[in-house]
Amino acid sequence: MLGGVVVVDTVRPLLVWEGPHYPVYYLPLADLKATLEPTGEIVRSPSRGDAHRHDVVAGEHRAAGAALTYPDSPFPELRDMVRLDWDSFDTWLEEDEPVYVHARNPFHRVDILSSSRHVRVEIDGVTVAESTRPTVLFETNIRPRYYLPLSDVRTELLRGSSTSTGCPYKGTASYYGVEVNGKVHEDVVWYYPAPLLESIRVAGLVCFYDEKVDVYVDGVHT
Repeated sequence: MLGGVVVVDTVRPLLVWEGPHYPVYYLPLADLKATLEPTGEIVRSPSRGDAHRHDVVAGEHRAAGAALTYPDSPFPELRDMVRLDWDSFDTWLEEDEPVYVHARNPFHRVDILSSSRHVRVEIDGVTVAESTRPTVLFETNIRPRYYLPLSDVRTELLRGSSTSTGCPYKGTASYYGVEVNGKVHEDVVWYYPAPLLESIRVAGLVCFYDEKVDVYVDGVHT
């Protein structure tokens, strides 16, 4: 949707992996409800062929350069499709549910399990969290993440942050910094105030950024 106006409505999308991490929607031109206006720009791809860039016009709203078509692609499946720039549009829906950040990968899993492992978190040699009741989130191609109850965290060291990030499988994350020895380590803790249904079990829990702090699980540095 663009400005509340439906741009395309289809049950025939293609999921195309242009890179290794997540797919992109290619949508049938026949199901487009908006108007495409050519910009004259050609974008060359060694795999998909030359793309023609278009503005997308929906009612009084315009998304400049937000559409690519591949009428002469070496892949016949793409010739009658349009690729829309995700961030140029207000809302994407799968059935009646919003999709965030990018198209969801049907081969991507998120599994959340209760655990009794001993998790300890250090920053600059100071223990800032310790728990024997973590919730472990296993996600495809990502290291396990240990979500901890706030009651097992030294919350007096947490500092608010305006940072937020999005995930199509978990929702929108907010962040904390942690102040240790007079220094604030920015955005090393995240949490999901209102996680998506499939990740609801991490609601009310916080996770430390393993790559930026020292996390020990059963005495082993992760």
